Amino acid sequence: MRVAIYARVSTTNHGQDVNMQLRELRQFAGARGWQIAGEYVDAGVSGTKDSRPELNRLMADAHKRRFDVVCVWRFDRFARSVSHLLRGLETFNALGVAFVSLGEQMDTTTPAGKMVFTVLGAVAELERSLIAERVRAGLRNARAKGKRLGRPPVSIDAFKIGRLRSRGRSIREIADELGYTRSLVHKTLANREPDGVAIATD
Repeated sequence: MRVAIYARVSTTNHGQDVNMQLRELRQFAGARGWQIAGEYVDAGVSGTKDSRPELNRLMADAHKRRFDVVCVWRFDRFARSVSHLLRGLETFNALGVAFVSLGEQMDTTTPAGKMVFTVLGAVAELERSLIAERVRAGLRNARAKGKRLGRPPVSIDAFKIGRLRSRGRSIREIADELGYTRSLVHKTLANREPDGVAIATD
C-alpha cells in the first residue's frame, strides 16, 4: 500500500523537532511493508489553522488518489478540533483512503479502526443534531416572547444612490461611500421610488 506521511510542529523552537515524528512514522510504514508515496511537513505552522500549505497539498493529493493511507503521529498534529478531524476522516473515507494515528492507535485499515471511525461519526452526527435542536428551540422561544427575528430594516437614501450612479459611480464605489452592501445598492437602484427614499432590508 502507498502511504502519505503528515507531520507538523507549531514552532521550530522550544525543542520541537518534526524529525522525531517523521522517524517514527517511517519506521511504522516500513514495519507494515508500506511504500511511502509522499511526506507532507508543516514546520512552524499553528494547529489552530484549517489551512496549512502541506495539509492542503495532502488533501489535494488524496483527491488525486496518489496514496492509499494517511499516517500521522497524533490526531492533534493533523486536526485543530474534533469536528475538523471528523471532516478529514469523512473525506478520506469517501475517497477510499485509510487513516492511521500512531498516538491514538487508530488504524482504519483494520476492523477495529473502522469501528472507531463509525462511532466517532455517530457521535459527531448526534452533536450536530443537538446543536440544530438548540438553535430551533432558541428561535421558538424568541418568537414566543415577541422578538423580531432577522436583520432590522435599513433606511436607504435612494436619491443619493441614484445621484451617484448618474455621475458614473460604480456599485462598489457607491456602497463603499455610503456604507451599504453592494447587493442593497443594486436592489435600491432597481426599485427606487419617485420620492427618493426607500425602505429595504439587506
